Amino acid sequence: MQRNTLQRQIILDVLKKLKTHPTVEDIYAEIQKEYPSISKTTVYRNLRQLAKNKLIRAVSLQDGLERYDSHAEMHYHCRCKNCGKIFDVEIEYVPGIDELVHKKYGFQVDEHDIVFMGTCTECGKKRKVRQ
Repeated sequence: MQRNTLQRQIILDVLKKLKTHPTVEDIYAEIQKEYPSISKTTVYRNLRQLAKNKLIRAVSLQDGLERYDSHAEMHYHCRCKNCGKIFDVEIEYVPGIDELVHKKYGFQVDEHDIVFMGTCTECGKKRKVRQ
Protein backbone atom coordinates (compact mmCIF):
# COMPACT_ATOMS: atom_id res chain seq x y z
CA MET A 1 0.00 0.00 0.00
CA GLN A 2 1.37 3.40 -0.89
CA ARG A 3 1.62 6.28 1.51
CA ASN A 4 -0.64 9.23 0.88
CA THR A 5 1.94 12.02 0.82
CA LEU A 6 1.09 15.72 0.63
CA GLN A 7 2.37 15.86 -2.97
CA ARG A 8 0.26 12.86 -3.94
CA GLN A 9 -2.84 14.45 -2.40
CA ILE A 10 -2.17 17.73 -4.23
CA ILE A 11 -1.85 15.84 -7.52
CA LEU A 12 -5.11 13.94 -6.87
CA ASP A 13 -6.91 17.17 -5.97
CA VAL A 14 -5.73 18.88 -9.15
CA LEU A 15 -6.71 15.89 -11.27
CA LYS A 16 -10.20 15.87 -9.76
CA LYS A 17 -10.49 19.64 -10.21
CA LEU A 18 -9.50 19.67 -13.90
CA LYS A 19 -11.93 16.92 -15.04
CA THR A 20 -10.57 17.26 -18.60
CA HIS A 21 -8.40 14.14 -18.78
CA PRO A 22 -5.29 16.31 -18.57
CA THR A 23 -1.75 15.48 -19.64
CA VAL A 24 1.18 15.52 -17.22
CA GLU A 25 2.02 19.00 -18.56
CA ASP A 26 -1.51 20.25 -17.80
CA ILE A 27 -1.39 18.85 -14.27
CA TYR A 28 2.09 20.22 -13.63
CA ALA A 29 1.11 23.70 -14.89
CA GLU A 30 -1.90 23.77 -12.57
CA ILE A 31 0.16 22.62 -9.58
CA GLN A 32 2.81 25.28 -10.23
CA LYS A 33 0.24 28.04 -9.63
CA GLU A 34 0.08 27.20 -5.91
CA TYR A 35 2.99 24.85 -5.29
CA PRO A 36 6.00 25.93 -7.36
CA SER A 37 8.35 23.76 -5.28
CA ILE A 38 6.79 20.53 -6.64
CA SER A 39 8.91 19.29 -9.53
CA LYS A 40 7.70 17.79 -12.79
CA THR A 41 9.58 14.60 -11.86
CA THR A 42 7.50 14.35 -8.68
CA VAL A 43 4.30 14.77 -10.70
CA TYR A 44 5.35 12.08 -13.22
CA ARG A 45 6.42 9.64 -10.50
CA ASN A 46 3.24 10.08 -8.46
CA LEU A 47 0.92 9.82 -11.45
CA ARG A 48 2.56 6.55 -12.49
CA GLN A 49 2.29 5.19 -8.96
CA LEU A 50 -1.35 6.27 -8.59
CA ALA A 51 -2.21 4.60 -11.92
CA LYS A 52 -0.26 1.45 -11.00
CA ASN A 53 -2.25 1.25 -7.74
CA LYS A 54 -5.49 1.82 -9.71
CA LEU A 55 -6.39 5.00 -7.83
CA ILE A 56 -6.54 6.87 -11.16
CA ARG A 57 -6.53 5.77 -14.81
CA ALA A 58 -3.91 6.47 -17.43
CA VAL A 59 -5.68 6.92 -20.76
CA SER A 60 -3.76 6.51 -24.01
CA LEU A 61 -5.23 8.29 -27.00
CA GLN A 62 -4.25 8.63 -30.64
CA ASP A 63 -2.57 12.00 -30.02
CA GLY A 64 0.28 10.11 -28.37
CA LEU A 65 -0.07 11.96 -25.06
CA GLU A 66 -0.85 9.99 -21.95
CA ARG A 67 -3.77 11.54 -20.13
CA TYR A 68 -5.05 10.92 -16.64
CA ASP A 69 -8.53 10.39 -15.27
CA SER A 70 -9.57 10.59 -11.62
CA HIS A 71 -12.42 8.17 -12.40
CA ALA A 72 -10.48 4.94 -11.73
CA GLU A 73 -13.20 2.40 -12.53
CA MET A 74 -13.23 0.86 -16.00
CA HIS A 75 -15.24 3.04 -18.37
CA TYR A 76 -15.22 4.42 -21.89
CA HIS A 77 -14.39 7.84 -23.34
CA CYS A 78 -15.45 10.10 -26.20
CA ARG A 79 -13.01 12.39 -28.00
CA CYS A 80 -14.03 15.15 -30.35
CA LYS A 81 -11.95 15.10 -33.54
CA ASN A 82 -12.54 18.84 -33.97
CA CYS A 83 -11.77 20.47 -30.61
CA GLY A 84 -10.00 17.57 -28.86
CA LYS A 85 -12.42 17.52 -25.89
CA ILE A 86 -12.39 14.23 -23.97
CA PHE A 87 -15.15 13.11 -21.65
CA ASP A 88 -16.34 10.00 -19.85
CA VAL A 89 -19.11 7.91 -21.40
CA GLU A 90 -21.77 7.05 -18.85
CA ILE A 91 -22.82 3.67 -20.26
CA GLU A 92 -22.54 0.26 -18.69
CA TYR A 93 -19.07 -1.22 -18.99
CA VAL A 94 -19.01 -4.50 -20.94
CA PRO A 95 -17.66 -7.11 -18.53
CA GLY A 96 -15.69 -9.95 -20.02
CA ILE A 97 -14.66 -8.12 -23.19
CA ASP A 98 -11.01 -9.08 -22.61
CA GLU A 99 -12.01 -12.74 -22.38
CA LEU A 100 -14.10 -12.50 -25.57
CA VAL A 101 -11.08 -11.19 -27.47
CA HIS A 102 -8.91 -13.92 -25.98
CA LYS A 103 -11.36 -16.70 -26.91
CA LYS A 104 -11.81 -15.47 -30.48
CA TYR A 105 -8.22 -14.49 -31.34
CA GLY A 106 -6.04 -16.14 -28.70
CA PHE A 107 -4.76 -12.70 -27.80
CA GLN A 108 -4.02 -12.23 -24.10
CA VAL A 109 -5.40 -8.78 -23.20
CA ASP A 110 -3.65 -7.06 -20.30
CA GLU A 111 -5.70 -3.88 -20.53
CA HIS A 112 -7.69 -1.86 -23.03
CA ASP A 113 -9.08 1.62 -23.61
CA ILE A 114 -12.11 2.20 -25.79
CA VAL A 115 -12.44 5.72 -27.12
CA PHE A 116 -15.34 6.77 -29.32
CA MET A 117 -14.16 9.34 -31.88
CA GLY A 118 -16.49 11.87 -33.46
CA THR A 119 -17.96 15.32 -33.03
CA CYS A 120 -19.05 16.78 -29.70
CA THR A 121 -22.34 18.65 -29.29
CA GLU A 122 -20.69 22.08 -29.27
CA CYS A 123 -18.73 21.47 -32.48
CA GLY A 124 -21.82 19.96 -34.09
CA LYS A 125 -23.80 23.11 -33.33
CA LYS A 126 -21.00 25.33 -34.71
CA ARG A 127 -20.90 23.26 -37.90
CA LYS A 128 -24.68 23.62 -38.41
CA VAL A 129 -24.47 27.41 -37.90
CA ARG A 130 -21.77 27.70 -40.61
CA GLN A 131 -23.78 25.70 -43.15
